[in-house]
Amino acid sequence: MLNKSKKNKVALKILFSFLFFFPGWVYSESQPTSHYSNNPVVAEVDDKPIYLDDLKHIRIQEALMQLHQMQTRALKEKILENLAKKHPEFSTQSTPTISEAEVKKFYDNTPGIKEMGGLQQVYGEIEGYLRNSYRNMFIEQQFQRAVKQGWAKVYLTPPNDFHLVAGIGSAMLWSEKNKTARVFVLEYSDFQCPFCKRVQKTLQKIRNKYPHSVQFGYRHFPLPFHEEAKSYAQAVECARDQGRFWQLQSWFYENLTHTISEAKVLEAAQIAGVKDIDEFKSCWKKGKYEKRVEKDIRDGAEMGIQGTPTFVLGSYDYESGTVSGEMFSGAVSEDKFVKAIEKYLALTRAEAKLNP
Repeated sequence: MLNKSKKNKVALKILFSFLFFFPGWVYSESQPTSHYSNNPVVAEVDDKPIYLDDLKHIRIQEALMQLHQMQTRALKEKILENLAKKHPEFSTQSTPTISEAEVKKFYDNTPGIKEMGGLQQVYGEIEGYLRNSYRNMFIEQQFQRAVKQGWAKVYLTPPNDFHLVAGIGSAMLWSEKNKTARVFVLEYSDFQCPFCKRVQKTLQKIRNKYPHSVQFGYRHFPLPFHEEAKSYAQAVECARDQGRFWQLQSWFYENLTHTISEAKVLEAAQIAGVKDIDEFKSCWKKGKYEKRVEKDIRDGAEMGIQGTPTFVLGSYDYESGTVSGEMFSGAVSEDKFVKAIEKYLALTRAEAKLNP
């Protein structure tokens, strides 16, 4: 938060990465003149256009949003710079004075900062951070004033909304009988991931809250540094053959704290209600579902998933088996789930009225 040089380095990396992906935005000998569009045609194949939005995945969208934030900041400063030529009160050149009391108050009230050292050790960084914060507040206030008075008009637009379309694939459905749900929560998880474990109770609350209007699905995304996660994923798929997927999945999340033995996995399968343990063991040891788990990993990686748990939440098309919506990462809160679900439920209701 306080290390400005690190922030600048990260911002530059994002900017250069963006320019690497879209060099034609910087220079192109054959660039035709056209009206501005935030979704321009970037190529044609057999006379069919490829649009900028066609290139997007979640990580590119994040980079575009960060670039837009940088552009917005630069634009606000440029607007105030131009206004200051006639109205000196808009100048951003003056440096706000930070008192010792303000620095000490920040040091005393900011969690975790004392671990970085004593007040004198971090005084300069705090002072710089507060000065930058006050300057940002001044810029925002003056910018809003300029727009409100009609002295400035802004045409910069953010990137188009990114609606991820994800295939459900071989995801295990929470309720296979539910064919009327119009919203889907697709989970990518790892049995050795502590955040995946933490979010399971939240998911159960959400399932209870939306038993009919929302469908839930589970796909595997064992991380490479969790050595046994892929094996546990295959075990759960073998339990699926005997109708005990969710029972063994639940046991793993409730009880796994470290690597467990083969005998313990077989015991867990019995507790989960797997009837034919020999069949289960044969399925698991022979890697019957290794390719299914690998397919889950590939599909997740292609969407830009890098960690777990990750959720794709959005409108559900039962016929095509796809979810069109947005991605959430980490142990998502119940409130965040509910807000997103309600948004897509409202959207599907509105679409139903338009297309009765």
